[in-house]
Amino acid sequence: MTPNIGISTRNLKKSTSILATILSNEMILYVKTRKFHWNISGNSFMELHQLFEEQYRILEAQIDEVAERISQLGEKTIGTMKEFIENSTLKESPKEYASQKQMLEELLENHEQLVTEFRAYIPIFEDEANDAGSADFVTNLLQEHEKMAWILRRYQV
Repeated sequence: MTPNIGISTRNLKKSTSILATILSNEMILYVKTRKFHWNISGNSFMELHQLFEEQYRILEAQIDEVAERISQLGEKTIGTMKEFIENSTLKESPKEYASQKQMLEELLENHEQLVTEFRAYIPIFEDEANDAGSADFVTNLLQEHEKMAWILRRYQV
């Protein structure tokens, strides 16, 4: 059932398409962060192990919120790894096991990429899709990714 919330069907599709990409990126980053949590070693092991756990828990909550936003706008939510990979702008690194430094760099790059993409999506929601709710929603996600990036950036020497 299409919601009657002052947004055309065409614009609802535009918003949910962008949100599906956001959902896919959140899932890829969640899995990557979890993988790094499982495989971290070396100096600062426990500190980074806990940091990655804290961050994947934040991502897990965001994933649920993005999926629910898509549903609120009247669309079904994708839910397979194949769909997430196909819709994601982030890349995986299968069968690669990064060093501690590489893990931090890759996660930082991914968070910064998402922040940049979200900044581009917000005017689309506001100006093209007439969807202030999704613009506000994505602004909040952007702020969470800025914070996670800032924390990861502090480990760069």
